[in-house]
Amino acid sequence: MEIIEILKVIIFGIVEGVTEWLPISSTGHLILLDEFVRLKVGDNFLQAEKFKEMFDVVIQLGAIMAVLMLNWQKLWPFFFSKNTDEKPQKVKGMIKEDSLELWKKVLVASLPAAIIGLLLDDWLDLHFYNTITVSITLIVYGIFFIMIENRNKTQKERVRGLSQITYQDALYIGMFQMLALIPGTSRSGATILGALLIGLSRGVAAEFSFYLAIPVMFGASLLKIVKFFQEGVGFTGEMGIFLGAGMITAFIVSVFAVKFLLNYVKKRDFKIFGWYRIFLGILVLIIKGSR
Repeated sequence: MEIIEILKVIIFGIVEGVTEWLPISSTGHLILLDEFVRLKVGDNFLQAEKFKEMFDVVIQLGAIMAVLMLNWQKLWPFFFSKNTDEKPQKVKGMIKEDSLELWKKVLVASLPAAIIGLLLDDWLDLHFYNTITVSITLIVYGIFFIMIENRNKTQKERVRGLSQITYQDALYIGMFQMLALIPGTSRSGATILGALLIGLSRGVAAEFSFYLAIPVMFGASLLKIVKFFQEGVGFTGEMGIFLGAGMITAFIVSVFAVKFLLNYVKKRDFKIFGWYRIFLGILVLIIKGSR
């Protein structure tokens, strides 16, 4: 195993850690990066291709662990302290009701993409896992971001806190998340767009999008791992090192990316990400057309 391959894995981890949380599509960026930085895994072409498909999804677990670590107190639904003065406002027995309610809404929002993803995972990979699709979706949703932010200048925010999100809101946001099954759309981008459209503030939209990623990415990673081993192509020690290095890198970078976005949206809108998406999509189309 050459050191250059580890460096490539670290690059993939950095890109994943940044793009998983910003509304610019982590999967899309990994597909585009793969066009220029080819990860070499052994000499078996089929084994390498199957591993890369799994790798692009499973390293997202590192990014998810960053969200869990940063928001553990808010997300962990159980309370064990004997000091009643330290208890949150809503505690029933040993259950933090606010946390439990948040998880219920996250699970409701996760259902649409989970159902469609299980049914169409292979078909979507076959037809949409390419640079042309990524380029088009980058541009289209970049335009949507700019249009929605311009519209929101005259709209009043209806939801300014996580506790104000209703189950109906969660389901609507989950339906928007289904759009992210097409690479280049961006899971966080689709959920944030949907949340903004139904009246959530930018901060709440971004935060709920972070939490929504937890069950979705765990489920997607488990699905890819199961499918990889069902293929029977074999798993090597080198692959384990690549996965570990990618996830650790994604974890570290995600800690900073999550904090950055939450601070950013307190004072600014999402239009800069829309313009970035449009620029990148056009650039990729130009490069692809020149080859």
